[in-house]
Amino acid sequence: MSREPLVQGGTVFDIGYQRYDGPREGRQRPRRAVFKDGLRIAFGLGRGPRAKLLPWTFISLLCLIALIMALIAGAADRIAGQGAAERANLPSHGDFNAFASMLLFAFAALAAPELLCRDRRDGVLSLYLVRPLTGSDYVMARWSAFLVVMLLAALLPQTILFIGLVLGDLEPMVYFRTHWLDVPRFLGAGVAMATYLTSLALLVASFTSRRAYASVFLVGLFAITTPFTAGLAQELPGAVGQWVSMFNVTNIPLHVNDVFFGATTELTEDAPARELGSTMLVGWWALTTALATTVLWSRYRRMTP
Repeated sequence: MSREPLVQGGTVFDIGYQRYDGPREGRQRPRRAVFKDGLRIAFGLGRGPRAKLLPWTFISLLCLIALIMALIAGAADRIAGQGAAERANLPSHGDFNAFASMLLFAFAALAAPELLCRDRRDGVLSLYLVRPLTGSDYVMARWSAFLVVMLLAALLPQTILFIGLVLGDLEPMVYFRTHWLDVPRFLGAGVAMATYLTSLALLVASFTSRRAYASVFLVGLFAITTPFTAGLAQELPGAVGQWVSMFNVTNIPLHVNDVFFGATTELTEDAPARELGSTMLVGWWALTTALATTVLWSRYRRMTP
């Protein structure tokens, strides 16, 4: 039985790697990528309608409240004459954060876990933490992204309110010259609110891979500390009650709001913590915000892929 001759030969495919000769962007490019991805997650961009519903519903509702406040003030001036809104002590910029604070707290509690819990649950965090990106780069990019979201939620309605109050006044330029200092005030109060909520919400989210757990804990923290600290502070005398009142987590940024506008809101007018003075209130906000940010950073800075 004859054998067929073996066919000699074959094909060689050159699949060798080539050296990268393009620009080397270092750590800045992955930082920007994680930051942009955080914005897309928080705003629901590139995802289904359900993902967009939460952030844009909250932001739209806050803007609607601001618009209604401006319309009421404008209508009062036109019906009862110039300055009627101020004489009637209608709510303005200093009061808006008190009205909006519960919505901002709820928004932070529901939206912040999306930026951290999903990566931990799906096990993709190690894919981010490859060189040159570090754990610190990752968490600060996420923190910066959510801060932008919270700044938009806090400052856009205030801007709409200010523009509405100017345009609704019988003498717009007179109102602007009289109240232009409200702009740096609500900007400062908005930054304080957004920074505080960003750090606190992301810190809680960093302890779990379940978004629901983080959201429920945050909502409970905001809902429980208010009546608990308020009731306990009223029962304790002097400085003890004042310091207990300082642990009301919803009032911490609102006290800073009071300092900026030089007046109390309905949520803080009965708080014993006011007796400690403006310096102590602002310092307490700075301490709690810095502490939450530091603990959040420390949880991620040692992470490696």
